[in-house]
Amino acid sequence: MKKILIAFLFLAQSLLAQTSNEIRLIIRSDDIGFCHTANAACMKVYTYGISRSVEILATAPWFMEAVKMLKTQPNYDVGVHLCLTSEWENLKWRPLTSAPSLTDADGYFPQFVWENKKLKDSPYLLQKTINVAEVEREFRAQIELVKKHLPWASHLSAHMGCTNATAEVKTMVERLSKEYNLPIQMPKDVQYVRGFGGADKSPEQKEKDLVEILKNLPAGTHFLVEHPGYDSGDMKGVGHVGYENVAYDREGVTRAFTSAEVKKIIAERGIKLVSIKEAMQGK
Repeated sequence: MKKILIAFLFLAQSLLAQTSNEIRLIIRSDDIGFCHTANAACMKVYTYGISRSVEILATAPWFMEAVKMLKTQPNYDVGVHLCLTSEWENLKWRPLTSAPSLTDADGYFPQFVWENKKLKDSPYLLQKTINVAEVEREFRAQIELVKKHLPWASHLSAHMGCTNATAEVKTMVERLSKEYNLPIQMPKDVQYVRGFGGADKSPEQKEKDLVEILKNLPAGTHFLVEHPGYDSGDMKGVGHVGYENVAYDREGVTRAFTSAEVKKIIAERGIKLVSIKEAMQGK
């Protein structure tokens, strides 16, 4: 019996050592639903790339196309990307509910949550007093629309930080998270990875930068958020003052997330790609 116990303890220690030395990486792709080009790119970085989780905007104009695409890949982990803003100048969206305290003069979501010091004339959410009851109704509508069409959605996330707009909103979202059993907080041991972006960086440079990040990842669970796209199609018309080359910027993200060199480094280092759902479940 003593020998069996010793053998069991040795095995347990070995497994713990293996787990502690493991490198795990969560790649989250944001904003599927906001335009056709973003939808195509968000799907490509899963089917041919390294993304395992994607955040969908229920309020955005290409939501239904995103739903159709995601239904072809039911193993793609989906998050409800709660939204109270519509940031682009040429492409806008509105709340799903009647929410006058959450809209600008034209009935759209405002451009930002907080004042943008560089864009003095841009409407922002906290420019006026928001009605938290309206926020709750709107968030419920967004959650329920996503769950209706994509019942495997596993978590919540925030578009442009909207769930932290005020302390009262944050508390309410935590309550909704528990009610719908959709976590919004990542596990405490997850380490956030610095981005490899930069609106003026070429796609080639972004690919090189991601390779360097992956070469130097230590053991543990790491979390990287980016926005896939293409330098073509309707994304060419998307932008706002201070961020005009959106399509060029996001083309680089797609290139990096589908790069053969990136996938080679992941294989060589034994990096395990996991979804947010898997991380939440401790897998």
